[in-house]
Order: sequence, then structure tokens, then C-alpha cells
Amino acid sequence: MSVQNSTILITNVTSFVGKPGCQALLDGGANIMVHDRSFAEAEGRAAFEAEVPGVHALAAQTPEEIVAEAEALAPVDVLINNDDGAAKRAKIEDADPADLREALESMVVWPFVLTGAMTPAMKARKSGKIIFVTSATPLRGLPNYSMYVTARGATNSLTLSLAHELAGHNIQVNALAPNFVESEAYFPKVLRDNPETLAKITKNIPLGRLAKPEEVGKVLAFLSGDGSDFITGMVMPYAGGWA
Repeated sequence: MSVQNSTILITNVTSFVGKPGCQALLDGGANIMVHDRSFAEAEGRAAFEAEVPGVHALAAQTPEEIVAEAEALAPVDVLINNDDGAAKRAKIEDADPADLREALESMVVWPFVLTGAMTPAMKARKSGKIIFVTSATPLRGLPNYSMYVTARGATNSLTLSLAHELAGHNIQVNALAPNFVESEAYFPKVLRDNPETLAKITKNIPLGRLAKPEEVGKVLAFLSGDGSDFITGMVMPYAGGWA
């Protein structure tokens, strides 16, 4: 399951599961390039490189520019689309179409375009892995969060379609679909530190606890490594048995 010397690009690295993914991949000996909206300025890049030694922060911001900057440094073996978006609560009759469009733009359109920009280089090398970090919520539904679930479900479906489209080029496409992760992206610390609130959350999880961020990072490392070479088209729930 080695990622030793693999070159891996992680997007939106300061959010969702970006940092634990970075650390697990660095521990495995991978070369990591990272993108984030905060890296447009040199100060943001320098701060993250100091916080997570060993990564190279890219300045580029558009999908095409990100791919060009990354490929100029080294051929990208693995693309991890770590896209996040607000999970806004609303009954469908009260939902704002602008919020739906925003969710689709950040969690579907952006990774779709970036993946399209990266694919030609992987096809030329006849090798590559594409991983979408999505959500387990579309696998069973979540009342009053239909905008978020719709966007995540679209990317899960994109994973299945691209896996068939790119298999002949020796490119594996999979999705990691987490839920109930011990992080600010899921549950702010103030909620996790409240025993009653935490008990209400974890009673919904068959394994009875939240996932640790470093555990999610290890799964990303597996999907990025050679142990997953015969796996494609998988939407892998990572939710303690909830989905």
C-alpha cells in the first residue's frame, strides 16, 4: 500500500480532511503539492508550509493554472479533490436557489473542471488516481439538507461515470464518503466538548464514536497507494456503520 515517492496534489487543503490527508501521505513518503484559496498570497503559502513541513503550496487558483503549475514541478500521480461547501439547513420549500447553485459550484463544478484539466496528462502517462472526498449523506439521505446532499450525490455519481470512462487509460477513480468526523468541518469543538451533545450525535453511529481525522488520512493514503490499483468506481462510506 505504498505511496513512497508518489506525487500527490490535494485541493482546498486547509478545509475538510486536507490536513490529516497531508500528514498521512507525508508519513508514507509521498511528495505533496497543495492548493488552497488562501494561497493566492505568498504569506498564506509560507504559513502553511511552516505548519505542515514537507508540502509545496501552489499559488495558482484556477483549475487550469493549478494543473499547469503542478505538472511543471512534477508529474501528478494522484489528484485528491478535497472540496467542501456549506451544509445549509432548509426545508425544500424554503431553500434559496442561490444556495443550491453555490453548493453545486463548489462541490461539483469546480472539481469536475479541475479533474478535466488533469486528465489529459494522466492519459498520456497511462497512469493515475483521482479521489473525490465527498460525503456519506447521499447514501441514505439527510432531511432538510437536500442542497448539500444533492451536490455530494452528484460527485458520487461523477466518480462512477469517470471510473468507467478512464479505466482503459489505467486511471482509477474513487470517492471517500465520510461522515461523523471529529473536526470543525463536521462538529465545532464547543459541541464535541459537551457530553450531552456528543452523546446525541454518537447514538446515531453504530460504532458509537466519531472518526479521528488521522483515521480518514490513512484511508486516503490507502486509496492513493498501490494497494488500490485494482479498485475503481468505489464510493467508500466512512461513517462508522451509519451508511
